[in-house]
Amino acid sequence: MVESFGKQYQGQDYDVIVVGAGHAGCEAALAAARMGNETLLITIQLEMTAFMPCNPSIGGPAKGIVVREVDALGGEMGRNIDKTYVQMRMLNTGKGPAVRALRAQADKRLYSEEMKHTLERQEHLTLRQGIVDDLIVEDGVVKGVITNTGARYGAKAVVLTTGTAARGRIIIGELRYSSGPNNTQAAVELSKNLEKLGFELKRFKTGTPPRVDGNTIDYSKTEEQPGDADVNHFSFETSDEDYLTVEQQLSCWLTYTNEKTHEIINSNLDRAPMFSGVIEGVGPRYCPSIEDKIVRFADKPRHQLFLEPEGRNTDEYYVQGLSTSMPEEVQQQMVHSISGLENAQMMRPGYAIEYDIVAPYQLRPTLETKLIRGLYTAGQTNGTSGYEEAAGQGIIAGINAGRHALGKEEIVLKRSDAYIGVMIDDLVTKGTNEPYRLLTSRAEYRLILRHDNADLRLTDLGHEIGLISDERYQAFEAKKAAITAEEARLATIRLTPNTPGINDYLEAHGDRPLKDGVLASDFLRRPYASYKDLLQFIPAPAEPLDRRVIEQIEIQFKYAGYIKKEEEKVAKLKRMEAKKIPADIDYAKIDGIATEARQKFEKIQPTTLAQAGRISGVNPADLAILAVYIQEGRIAKKQAE
Repeated sequence: MVESFGKQYQGQDYDVIVVGAGHAGCEAALAAARMGNETLLITIQLEMTAFMPCNPSIGGPAKGIVVREVDALGGEMGRNIDKTYVQMRMLNTGKGPAVRALRAQADKRLYSEEMKHTLERQEHLTLRQGIVDDLIVEDGVVKGVITNTGARYGAKAVVLTTGTAARGRIIIGELRYSSGPNNTQAAVELSKNLEKLGFELKRFKTGTPPRVDGNTIDYSKTEEQPGDADVNHFSFETSDEDYLTVEQQLSCWLTYTNEKTHEIINSNLDRAPMFSGVIEGVGPRYCPSIEDKIVRFADKPRHQLFLEPEGRNTDEYYVQGLSTSMPEEVQQQMVHSISGLENAQMMRPGYAIEYDIVAPYQLRPTLETKLIRGLYTAGQTNGTSGYEEAAGQGIIAGINAGRHALGKEEIVLKRSDAYIGVMIDDLVTKGTNEPYRLLTSRAEYRLILRHDNADLRLTDLGHEIGLISDERYQAFEAKKAAITAEEARLATIRLTPNTPGINDYLEAHGDRPLKDGVLASDFLRRPYASYKDLLQFIPAPAEPLDRRVIEQIEIQFKYAGYIKKEEEKVAKLKRMEAKKIPADIDYAKIDGIATEARQKFEKIQPTTLAQAGRISGVNPADLAILAVYIQEGRIAKKQAE
């Protein structure tokens, strides 16, 4: 235990202070500073900036779309992974565009170093090592922070992104000790002081698998998983010329657990902290430990494991899917039971880590806390899991903290705007009893919240806020103009039965030959027809189109009917979102509302009728009564005026 006896002293004042330099903290600090705020980013260990204590990758289903959204708003994660990836793959290519997702394997150390370098070069941003023990709060308004060395830094807004360092505790079998991720120092005092301020904290748990020496893997017993040859990037700014060839990318390798692995785990469950009662925190449902998977899915004879390189200048491999808190010697037995890993040398054991979160119902949709004005939280501090979810919250918290400091109105992303909006609304409206993971199934408008159109959805907002440069915005406007022009052109060109080669093409795809003319735009709606195919039968545009423009044209035509239906649902949602709930409403005075609904309204404090309707336990009758009460109040107020 570390005790501080030093005197406090007055340090520098800032507009915004961000506590923690993980993926949320980096985005928050960069956003605030790029908006012109003098910003301090203070973190326990500078070498852990944007570190990946868990899997060395960015993206995946839903998560990859969030990275694109962060980039479209002017954030850094997409640019950073494009500079430091070792493998890039588009997932779900056999499915529709709504569930396609980009995933990149990162050079773990390089990713961290590159992000730190970006922070160091950012104007208006100061990066400092230190531990924040307490907040300075006056009359319910945050005024700054106090570190363990006694420094008092003033601020107009503070963003907490403490992640798994918050009263962190590492557990490996019977071993347990206070620690942040990757054996860094834990932040203990801040959690205690948040509780004193009246915040409800919860205890969550996550974990990592063993790492093994790649030189001791028998790759002949595994299945190679190479990167893509097709060009793809996370950032809309990255040039296609910077894409690595398949030969330049590093492969991952697929293997599986087996009956012997399961037998080893089952025979040692009495030593598993997950089942012995040692672990108190709630673990992630969608990324469970291997021992949890073996118990919960006892009928499955095997589970997938991916051997993932941690970088170009290391031989360390991450055994994705083998997350565990078993004793070290049991972990060694488990590793050696797996095909390809019979002689693998374990370089680091897996571990579980418990940590504190701020129960997210205590937040507004802006990520400002309801209890203390000017105090924001983001990332795993809010109960989420994943680097991408953290970055998505981080940029919103940073934008809003920055706008708060500048005296500007804060922003709220709606569920129809972005996956980031879905995530934040889920957290503040429904809360979470376990580490929250973003899934495509959580988004009711996922056909319009796609990987490919994140820039079309959010770049205008990013530019308005001041995070998208004029140069980038001009390129974006040119892209939109190119899409519009080509869509209009295709709607005027007609294919006829006499068009050379058209009927041979149709018959080759099992379709009937043309009898009448058809517009090129309608022809492109056919499932098998691509824009490249279409150009065999019509004149090419005056200027060659960028692949991203072509991608939008194909999707807009092929899914036009479905997209229109979703847009109609969004329009209905926006009408509900426009019905604001007065901040000073007294729910105790509303007759007829069920007790459960009243209690939920008082706890969540919804800002719109749409948000109120999404609260668990609120039925349509409660919502109708609330709507009538608000309307009558407005009418009475108008008459009084």
